[in-house]
Amino acid sequence: MLEKLRLNISTLFGLLLLVLSLWAIASELRAYNYRDILNSLAAIPKSRLSWAIWLTALGYLVMIGYDILGFNYINRSLSWNKIAFTNFISSAFSNTIGFALLTGSAIRYRFYANWGVSAVAIAQVIAFANFTFWLGMFAVAGLLFLINPLKIPTQLHLPFATVRPIGVIFLLLVAVYLLGSILLKQPLIIRGHEFRFPSFKISLAQIAISSFDWILAAAVLYALLPSNISLSYLDFLGIYLLAMFAGVVSNVPGGLGVFETIILLILSSKVSAAAVLGSMLAYRGIYYFLPLLVATGLLGLYEIRFRAGNLQK
Repeated sequence: MLEKLRLNISTLFGLLLLVLSLWAIASELRAYNYRDILNSLAAIPKSRLSWAIWLTALGYLVMIGYDILGFNYINRSLSWNKIAFTNFISSAFSNTIGFALLTGSAIRYRFYANWGVSAVAIAQVIAFANFTFWLGMFAVAGLLFLINPLKIPTQLHLPFATVRPIGVIFLLLVAVYLLGSILLKQPLIIRGHEFRFPSFKISLAQIAISSFDWILAAAVLYALLPSNISLSYLDFLGIYLLAMFAGVVSNVPGGLGVFETIILLILSSKVSAAAVLGSMLAYRGIYYFLPLLVATGLLGLYEIRFRAGNLQK
């Protein structure tokens, strides 16, 4: 009876994820006119689209390192193909749908629990992955905002004119984390939950992997921008990180609307808004929409095989 209940809940969750993915896809199509999307894509050279696709594939490959490091942190082992499968589906869903603690975490629990990982260990991997995600953002953005502070659009109504104060805060957070990994060997108790700093070596690996992830994500959109735009990649990386930070904090699915608004506000003086919007439509299609389609297909195949395997028992 218990096994049947677990099977029904597992199947229901899989179907729910499929529905969520279809909802996200429909939202993308409703937000923009279908012909505008095709026209925007047609205006971008195929070589740039190809670069964007390859950079996206590399970026999602790098994201697997989040969970691999997480299992290393908790001293647990799991085959790399299972980790890669889980991480890719989790990343594709959480990146596009948003609410990472609900989507990405639920997917990790769904798969890792089936493969014998305890609930406590899964929670530790999830927390570790989320920390890693932000560490890279803080490290790259902090450094860029400090040495090359871009002006914040007045429309955002922030209490400072440039991003330099944000950069200082970000780097201080990274420094505190690294110092904690060196000095604090005993676990901390935060609101009844035990937190143990990883080793300094793992902490550096976290920053390196996450930083590379953010650098690649920005490179995807940069590859799709009009070729006549007078903007270096490093300058654009700072703009991208500011816009993405605002989008992630907003918790809107994929940062939709928030991300585009900040990019348009900053780049409108350098290139036409229509051209930038076309690039961002292509970016969303390649970096979010395409991986979600692949992840949805993989999830559907897994659910079919999982259900068939359980029905044969």
